[in-house]
Amino acid sequence: MDKWVHYFDIYHRHFNRFRGQAITMVEIGVFNGGSLRMWRDYFGTTSTIVGVDINAECARYAEPGVQIVIGDQSDRGFLGELRARFPSISALVDDGGHHMHQQITTFEEMYPHLTSDGVYLCEDVHTSYHTHFGGKLGQADTFVERTKTMIDRLNAWHIPGAALPPDEFTRTTDSLHFYSGVVVIERHAQQAPLERAYGTMRDFRYVAPSLAGRLYAPH
Repeated sequence: MDKWVHYFDIYHRHFNRFRGQAITMVEIGVFNGGSLRMWRDYFGTTSTIVGVDINAECARYAEPGVQIVIGDQSDRGFLGELRARFPSISALVDDGGHHMHQQITTFEEMYPHLTSDGVYLCEDVHTSYHTHFGGKLGQADTFVERTKTMIDRLNAWHIPGAALPPDEFTRTTDSLHFYSGVVVIERHAQQAPLERAYGTMRDFRYVAPSLAGRLYAPH
């Protein structure tokens, strides 16, 4: 197993609530099988761990509680078959080929089909800055640039007019988390934000115009 050391805290922060539950967890990118055993130990014996890899030799890492599926993560047909075979995925880690078309295709095909409280984690997104993975700083259609647009979609409820109306991502996404080399997207059903004021309203002075456009004068 080969991991950046700071990833472990990120895993625990976002996956801890699934420990001991009968969840299905998918990791794309099997390598030598070490992380699959790590996930099995972390989530517990009631979990189902699924490793996905294009290398057929990875099938040998299957064991009780760990299944191996051979296929290409950039093949939308294959990912559709993966969803059909495992229709209730709570946690997905993309540690696959790290090329832009692979990360983007996998996200587009798998994220909308996670459980309603699922967590999608794409690691090694620093490849968005490496030309040999199809990336470059500021280049459109890298995974990092795609996730930047997700910030706007997450906040679409607050964007005036019809410039960016709320979409399925807006309605099903709770939060985005950015770390060095990692992006985490957490799902949860959303409705238009509701603002309430509590307590007694009193006039007070802003030092600048307020959000409502009023300048409160001192008493």
